[in-house]
Amino acid sequence: MDAQMEVKLENVKLHGFHGLQKGEDVLGGEFEINLSAYFIAKEFPITLLENSVDYSAIYAIVKQRMSQPTPLLETLAMDIVSEVFEKYPIVEEVKISISKLKPPIPFFRGSVGVGYSIKRSS
Repeated sequence: MDAQMEVKLENVKLHGFHGLQKGEDVLGGEFEINLSAYFIAKEFPITLLENSVDYSAIYAIVKQRMSQPTPLLETLAMDIVSEVFEKYPIVEEVKISISKLKPPIPFFRGSVGVGYSIKRSS
């Protein structure tokens, strides 16, 4: 029996130096990342990590990439997804969102961000 599985990171908060506004590359800001990686489980139940996707390895990819200052969140998201696909050939789709929790916009209360849902190219 094949089953679609989802391995996810939810509400991961990291400090980063991303953005186009003056000072964001110096002061940085707080970001929230959500990521889901989907794959077809060929074994049910899954009893070995090598038949799944290691969420701690996905977190390491996210953390490492978020530590590299980047002007656009779009670039960050695409780079993270590319690394997940590279590390895990079994992953068929990745959904990611990156939110800037306190954007430097006068009188703005809330967050801004980007999100993608990307399927592996054949």
